[in-house]
Amino acid sequence: MSKFGYHLKEPSRESRRGWTDLIGRPASRNGLFTILAIGLLTIGWNSLEVVGVSPTEASVTEVRQAINEGAAFERSRNWSDAIIHYRDSLELWPDHEELKYGLRRAKFHMQIDRRYTDTSYKKELMNLSERHAIELLDEVLYKIHGHYVDSVSSTYFIAHGTESIYLALNNEAFLEENGIFNTGMQQLKQSRKMLFDQYWNKPVNGPDEAKQIVLEVADRLNRSTGIKKVPVILEYVFGGCNSLDDYSAYLTPGKLSDLYSNIEGEFVGLGIEMKSEVGKGVHLVNVLPESPAEEGGLLSGDYITHIDQVDVLNKPTDEAATLITGKQGTRVHLRWTSTDGREKTGYFTRREVKVKSIPFAEILDSKSGIGYIRLAGFQRTTAEEFDAALMKLKREGMKSLIWDVRGNPGGLLTAAVEVLDRLIDRGVLVSTKGRTNDQNWTYSAHSLGTWNFPIVLLIDGNSASASEIVAGAIRDHQRGTLVGRKSYGKWSVQSIYPVSHSCGLRLTTAKFYSPNGHNHSEVGVEPDVYVERDKKEPVRVNRDALMTDADVLKALELLQDTQLTRTP
Repeated sequence: MSKFGYHLKEPSRESRRGWTDLIGRPASRNGLFTILAIGLLTIGWNSLEVVGVSPTEASVTEVRQAINEGAAFERSRNWSDAIIHYRDSLELWPDHEELKYGLRRAKFHMQIDRRYTDTSYKKELMNLSERHAIELLDEVLYKIHGHYVDSVSSTYFIAHGTESIYLALNNEAFLEENGIFNTGMQQLKQSRKMLFDQYWNKPVNGPDEAKQIVLEVADRLNRSTGIKKVPVILEYVFGGCNSLDDYSAYLTPGKLSDLYSNIEGEFVGLGIEMKSEVGKGVHLVNVLPESPAEEGGLLSGDYITHIDQVDVLNKPTDEAATLITGKQGTRVHLRWTSTDGREKTGYFTRREVKVKSIPFAEILDSKSGIGYIRLAGFQRTTAEEFDAALMKLKREGMKSLIWDVRGNPGGLLTAAVEVLDRLIDRGVLVSTKGRTNDQNWTYSAHSLGTWNFPIVLLIDGNSASASEIVAGAIRDHQRGTLVGRKSYGKWSVQSIYPVSHSCGLRLTTAKFYSPNGHNHSEVGVEPDVYVERDKKEPVRVNRDALMTDADVLKALELLQDTQLTRTP
C-alpha cells in the first residue's frame, strides 16, 4: 500500500468525483524561467554538472558538498532520498538556484520512473494511437483552463512538458522502456539541445497551437532518435501538469483506483505502508491491524529483502510495490529481516483490507478521566468511527479528550466537517473559495448532538489539509488547546475530474479558510503550546509509547489543570 495524503469533497457514487491532495511542498512558481537563469543543464550517468550561481552568504564548500551529495543520489536513481536531501539543504540555503533545480529535477525523474513502473500506464496509455494521445492532451488543457484555481497559459503548460521530455531523454527507465537505450549519446545530447534552444519557453497561442508544437516535437524526436510519438506526447500530458501546484496531477488508471480506495478506506493487498531504503530493502513504516501482513507476523520496522525470490535490497519503492501488489486471493512469498535482526520467510495471501480512521482509542488517565483518540485519516467512515470511539470512552469515564492528528495527511472535507460538528455547537467550521461559484461553500455547525468536554488537539508538521481544517476551527472557536508543532500548511482544495481511457485529473480548484477567514497556506497553524521533538522521530501509537510521548505528556498535564474545564 502506498500512502497518499488526500483532501476530498465527498464524491458521489455515480460520478466518482471528489477532492484530493498529495502531500508535497509547493513548487516555485518561477518555474522554467528560473531554469533559464541557471543555464543549460547536462546530466550524465557518471557525472552531473550544473552551471549556476554561487552562494552569497553560505560557505561555498558546504553548498558544493550538498550539491555533490544530491548528484550522487541522482546518479544512483535514488530520487526519493535526493528529494529529501535537496529539501533539507534548501532549509539551510533557501535561495540557492542549483539546489532548487536539483529538487525540481529529482521530482521530474521520480515521476518518470513511477510512470514506467505503473502497469496501468504501460498497458492503457502507451498503447494509445497518436490521435488518441493528442486528444488526451487537448482534454487536459481544456479542463485546466476551465477549472484550475489559477489561470495557466498554454505557454507555461507546454514549457513544463518540454522540460519533462528533455529530462526523460536522460532517464534510464524512459530510454529502456521505449527501446532507445542504445541510441548514441551524441544523438540524445543533440536532441536535448534542440529542445532547449528551440522550444524552451516557446510562446504558445492557445490549445490549438499547443497541439501543433507537441506534434512537431514528437515528429522531430522520432526522426532523430527513433522514439515513437506517443511517449513524447504523454510526457507533455504528464509533464505539463507540473506547471500546476504540487497537489494537482494527471492520474493513470491505477493511481485513480488507488485514490478511490483511499476514499473508501479499503483496498486489496497485504496492509503495509512502506518505503525503500537503499541497501536495506523495503522498510515497513506501518502494518495495519487485522491485515494479512499483521496476521503473517510482519511488524513495523521490519525490512523486506526479497519478494517472490526477487532481491529488493536496492529497488525503489514503486518497483517493490509493483511486486507486492496483485489480485485478491493470490499469494506472495516474502523474506524479511525483523527488528531484532532475525531472517524470516513466509507466504501471504492478498485480500481486501479495511483502513480504520481511528486505530486507537483508550483512556490514558482513569483518575482524571482523560481519553485519547488517534485519528489517522479522514475518510467515508470517519464520523461513524468517531461516534463509536466517543461512546466507548464515555462509558469508560472520559471527562476530557486528547485528539491526535499528528501525521494525519488529510482526507474527505465532509468527514472533517462532520467530526467538527460533533464538537462545536455553532458558527462557521470552514469555507472554500474558488474561481467558479460551485467551489464557494460555507460549512456551519449544528447545535444538536454536540459533545462538551475539554480538548487538547495534537498537531505536527505532517498534519495537513483536513487536519488543518480541524486545527483552524478548534483554534478560532477557542474549543481546545493545540499542542505540538506547526502544521504542514496545505490549505487548498482539489477536485477529481474523470478523463478518457479510465484516467483522472486532480486539480486544485479552491482554497479553504478557517472560521475567522484565515488561510494558512505554506505557513501552517501554530500550536498554542510548542513541544520540542525530532522531526524524524516517528509517532508510535500504543499505550506504552504514548505514556512516554512528550506531546501526550504535555496534553495530560494541561487536561489535569482545572483551568481547562469547559462547562456546557
